[in-house]
Amino acid sequence: MSLTSADIARIANLARLELKPDECERMLGQMNGFFDIVEKMRAVDTAGIEPMAHPMAAIQDIALRLREDRVSEPNQREANQRSAPCVEHGLFLVPKVIE
Repeated sequence: MSLTSADIARIANLARLELKPDECERMLGQMNGFFDIVEKMRAVDTAGIEPMAHPMAAIQDIALRLREDRVSEPNQREANQRSAPCVEHGLFLVPKVIE
């Protein structure tokens, strides 16, 4: 995939950025360089390769220090929702924003 100057101008417009012509050219080079790296990564055959939980797992055994998944705080839903203007069945009710 290769971007053009028009693509960069459209992306900048959507992001509400003002790019000078030299900035636009530099951005074009950087973005196309990024997409070149992505294409190289996609070209690598990863069929049958187990995903790693940690990048260092490729060279040594890593024991992840994960905490036990248990409740550590009491349920305070009602106390937290007292100040809400509108609650129903334990859920915050908000005005409809999409019609």
